[in-house]
Amino acid sequence: MKSPLLSLPGAVPGEGPDEGVAAHYGDLFREQRALADGTGFVDLSHRGVITVTGEDRLSWLHLLLTQHVSELPPGQATEALILSPHGHVEHALYLVDDGGTTWAHVEPGTQQALLAYLESMKFSYRVEAVDATDAYAVVHLPAGSITPVPPGTVARETPFGRDLFLPRARLEEFAAQAAPAIGVLAHEALRIEAHRPRLGLETDHRTIPHELGWIGTAVHLNKGCYRGQETVARVQNLGKPPRRLVFLHLDGSEVKLPGHGAPVRLASEGPDGRQLGFVTSSARHHELGPIALALVKRNVPVDADLLADTTAAAQEVVVEP
Repeated sequence: MKSPLLSLPGAVPGEGPDEGVAAHYGDLFREQRALADGTGFVDLSHRGVITVTGEDRLSWLHLLLTQHVSELPPGQATEALILSPHGHVEHALYLVDDGGTTWAHVEPGTQQALLAYLESMKFSYRVEAVDATDAYAVVHLPAGSITPVPPGTVARETPFGRDLFLPRARLEEFAAQAAPAIGVLAHEALRIEAHRPRLGLETDHRTIPHELGWIGTAVHLNKGCYRGQETVARVQNLGKPPRRLVFLHLDGSEVKLPGHGAPVRLASEGPDGRQLGFVTSSARHHELGPIALALVKRNVPVDADLLADTTAAAQEVVVEP
């Protein structure tokens, strides 16, 4: 879905999973600083929006999600996952309930598969799940923003800022009031700095929640059964995850950032050494310089110098081995 805000001056279209919105508006580092200072807004209108209504909605979602939501208070934001029967991450949902409707935004293009799964699990529950992406756009306001939320708009407030479920028809009107517009590259740089995983980038077909630090933030360990719970409990109580997320400080003398999927190796073994993981996300940060997240084998020493593709990288522990 192409955002109308791509017509704003300086807008450069995003690529890959962020196609359809602006990557930046002409000055990446200025946009990052503005976002870090609590000004401006980020157009995330390419993300999918799912709504669930009906008196059984929270108890029903509680059975399907990794998070405890049966008594979710109105206005309280949370995150949740849907796992495969083997405990692999299939969907990530960013939720809030307004007292009558549960709202969730999800990765672009995943809402159809998510809705199909939800529909298959309705049975006799009094719920209705709807793909509301055509009607609502997600807009992010950074923490500390003084931009007023339009009356009647559902807001999901977190320590990182507020996600608004804005009527799509009001997107351009809101942009004029909330300027400056900030591209998704700035939003991604601050996400990577905060070590926050993203479905489809930090995940692959065999990712389990423990590997990315989603235990606690998106997985509740003291709730009833849900699909994939056996794997979560077994790894939590008896084993250790095979991989772990790390934060990388990259050599700033390199011109090119290592892309998603770039191999990670021990620096001592050189670029022809054994592959021990892969880069999941990378960015140029206005203060830290080039940074990345990577998924590596659990037994990689935490103090080892690494190579991200051919770029020297110092690691910082995100998930303990």
